[in-house]
Amino acid sequence: MNSISHDDFLLTLDRCSLSGFDQHYSGKVRECFVSGLTRLLVATDRLSCFDRIISTIPFKGQVLTSLSRFWFERIKGQIPTHFIELVDPSVMAVKSAEVIPFEVVVRGYLAGSAWRAYRSGVSVPGLCLPDGLNEFDELPQPVITPSTKAAVGAHDAPVSVEDICSSGIVSGAEWGFIADMALELFSEGQRHAKSQGLLLADTKYEFGRIGDRIILIDEVHTLDSSRYWEMASYESCRKEGRAPVMIDKEPVRRWLLERGYQGEGEPPELPDTERLKVASHYVNSHQRILGESFTPERSEPLYRIVRSLNEAGYHCSID
Repeated sequence: MNSISHDDFLLTLDRCSLSGFDQHYSGKVRECFVSGLTRLLVATDRLSCFDRIISTIPFKGQVLTSLSRFWFERIKGQIPTHFIELVDPSVMAVKSAEVIPFEVVVRGYLAGSAWRAYRSGVSVPGLCLPDGLNEFDELPQPVITPSTKAAVGAHDAPVSVEDICSSGIVSGAEWGFIADMALELFSEGQRHAKSQGLLLADTKYEFGRIGDRIILIDEVHTLDSSRYWEMASYESCRKEGRAPVMIDKEPVRRWLLERGYQGEGEPPELPDTERLKVASHYVNSHQRILGESFTPERSEPLYRIVRSLNEAGYHCSID
């Protein structure tokens, strides 16, 4: 177990503004710097829930980067991706691609926003389920429920495949290719999770284009993009009407929901005691998901990132 202390708050990376690049833009969690045909994705320690920035969590960006690196390297040769190399514990170099503006959410269990919509009787595109299901029930087969990819500060929203194709974002054939890749990835993710004593309940993927080629981009099977449950707790907890042990960021969502927050207005402040718990949760979940120990890099992150980028040939400085 990696001990996280208040001293580690000094090592959180909230913003990253660098000069020397062709372009810079910010996402909810990542900062992207464009250098020719390459993008440098800097995973900050920002925590996003309900499409809002809630707080910063020590070493969160390092955990996400390590998990994505593992998966991009694992599926190399199987599925085309944007990954080039790991430049720093918080930075991936990737191929520059045109982002396809929707997220492909694959669900194997009824949980999260899908459960809340199902319970309220709200229709979700791609989710046609019988009556009488309970929260956390396994679905007969994995289903895809696409959603819009909103800008920072806006909410993602469910969208139908028909609307995606009719809008011209992708063709029917391209959607079929994307759906096949997503389901193949999800199946691989579920197999790996079970080998670690976990269930991969759902996840989201993002895709992009390089020319006429569609590739996987963003992140893969991280705590931010996926729901993981402890397999040993799943059946017993369901019988008792309790949630399984969660190896993802759902506990933070529930903390917010308990305080009446669902993404509208100013979020409640996450106290430092809770931030420390979440940091330990992320670091230790890395071990649970990959079966590999994770030791965070404890150095001032911004100067370390600049040094790593310059050593890799991306000449930059702090803006």
